Amino acid sequence: MAAVKEFSVEEKLSSLVRLQKIDSKLDGIQVLKGELPIEVKDLEDEIEGLHARQTRVEEEINGIQEFISQKQEGIKVAQGLIKKYEKQSENVKNNREFEAINKEIEMQQLEEKLCEKHIKDATEEIADKARQLELAKKAVATKEANLSGKKGELEKIIKETEKEETHYNKGAAEARSHVDERLLASYDRIRKSYRNGLAVVPVNRDSCGGCFHAIPPQKQSEIKLRKKIMVCENCGRILADSDLSDAVEVK
Repeated sequence: MAAVKEFSVEEKLSSLVRLQKIDSKLDGIQVLKGELPIEVKDLEDEIEGLHARQTRVEEEINGIQEFISQKQEGIKVAQGLIKKYEKQSENVKNNREFEAINKEIEMQQLEEKLCEKHIKDATEEIADKARQLELAKKAVATKEANLSGKKGELEKIIKETEKEETHYNKGAAEARSHVDERLLASYDRIRKSYRNGLAVVPVNRDSCGGCFHAIPPQKQSEIKLRKKIMVCENCGRILADSDLSDAVEVK
């Protein structure tokens, strides 16, 4: 903090002008990237969701197949009991035993038909799940192809601008080191308030370079003295005289 306070208002203002110009360059790089980073993240999230859906459908199919196996086993048990009761019916001693055995056979036949119905319904459900799974796989393939293209575009831009971005980030850090924390906080807050990211603007043609509000002559004189930080009464942006703004170059 002690080192920061050693800088004069003019030096701080000059650093803010430099920082603004550098940040505007970095903003330009972000504009070049456009919505690609967001699009890539969204596609990655969608693919993750589709994979989760695939896994869920596959688990459901496995569960239905296990259910079918149980019902197939149920049919075997029912058929085995039917044969057993039919054999027993050959040795019945009276009508009462015959009716009891017939009732058991009917119950097992009913159980067999019920199992067959369950298997039929479950098989249809598997077919429906298989269609869902196929659609999910196709959707994943489409999204992954799209993601690959978006990532390729983004990686190309990053590669082309990486050196430039590193250079500007270094310059921004250096400029920030010449400004006290409270002034930097104001600068950052103002930048976030405007879509164009302009927090420091020159006075051009007697007007604020941000909102074009007229600046009174007396205030313009104070701005040119560079003895204190001046802000636009209309938009709140930090004001710099045009000579200072023109003198600061960012390469």
